[in-house]
Amino acid sequence: MEKESEITAAPETNGAAEEKKREKVVPGEIVETGTSFLPGENTKRIGENIIATRYGLLDKEGRLVKVIPLSGIYLPRRGNVVIGKIEDITFNGWLIDIDSPYKAFLPITECQGFIRKGEDLSAIFAIGDMVIVMVTSVKAKGVDLTMRENGLYKIESGLTMKINSSKVPRVIGKSGSMINLIKESTNCNIVVGQNGVVWIRGEDIDSELLAKETINLITEKSYIEGLTDYIKEFLEKKTKK
Repeated sequence: MEKESEITAAPETNGAAEEKKREKVVPGEIVETGTSFLPGENTKRIGENIIATRYGLLDKEGRLVKVIPLSGIYLPRRGNVVIGKIEDITFNGWLIDIDSPYKAFLPITECQGFIRKGEDLSAIFAIGDMVIVMVTSVKAKGVDLTMRENGLYKIESGLTMKINSSKVPRVIGKSGSMINLIKESTNCNIVVGQNGVVWIRGEDIDSELLAKETINLITEKSYIEGLTDYIKEFLEKKTKK
C-alpha cells in the first residue's frame, strides 16, 4: 500500500543559487510580442501579442512563454491526485474536503476491496481521516473521486501540511527533481497533492520536520532562479553531507 503518486511540474534552471528575481505580471499584460514565441500555461495569444491570464511570475523557456501563478484557489481537474479530509458520511459514500470551492464525493463503488451491504462506513473511513484520492470528474454540482488506482489510500501516520496549490510545480520540480531531492536527503516518503496538501512520513519526527521546513523554504523562495541548487545546499548543511 506504500505507493507514491508521480506529479511533474515546471522546469528548473541550472546555475548558482543566486536570488535572481523573475518579472511579475498581471492578467491582460502583454508579456511577449511576435509569432516566434509560443503561449504556454496561464497565457494566451491575441494577434501578435502573448497576454498573461494570471497574476504571477513570467517564465521563458526557449520559445515558450508562461506565467507561474503566485495566488489563487485550487480548481480540480480530472486525473489530479489530491489529499483530503473526510468531513461527512452518507449512505453510499463519503464527502471529502479537498480545499476547493467544489464539494467532493467518494462513492463506495470507488473504494478498493469489497464492502458488504449495510456495513458501517465509518469503520472504513471515519470523519477526520485523511485520504489520498484521485479526481475522476468535475461537474457543476461537485467533484467525483476514486481510490481504485495505485498510490491511493488512507493516511495512517506521519504529518500533513498545506501550501498554496500554485506552488505545487515548484515543490515537485522538473520531472520530480525537487521532491526526489527532498526524499533522498530526509529519507521521507512524500506525496504532494495537486490541491496543495502534502503528506510526509519519515523514520522519525526530525526527518519529517526537516522535509516540512524544506518545502516551506521552497514556497518562500519560489521566485528565485537556481532554486534546486539553493535547496540542495540547504539540505547538505542540515544533514551535514
